[in-house]
Amino acid sequence: MYVSPNFKTKKAFREAVSSGREVYVFSPGLIPAPDTGTTTIEGPHYPEPHRWYARVRVEGGRVVKILS
Repeated sequence: MYVSPNFKTKKAFREAVSSGREVYVFSPGLIPAPDTGTTTIEGPHYPEPHRWYARVRVEGGRVVKILS
């Protein structure tokens, strides 16, 4: 699973979520992104993929809390 917008660092991702910015979960493959629940996010999805990971809580397709 990935997030939109694409964050280069986990720090930038954390700052965006904590400031209330809308961050949405998506899946580029066959497995759909969860609309509600918890999932693991990988980032960034380009140009150098998977430099950071985060466990998040999702509600309505939007990241509402970073768990780890």
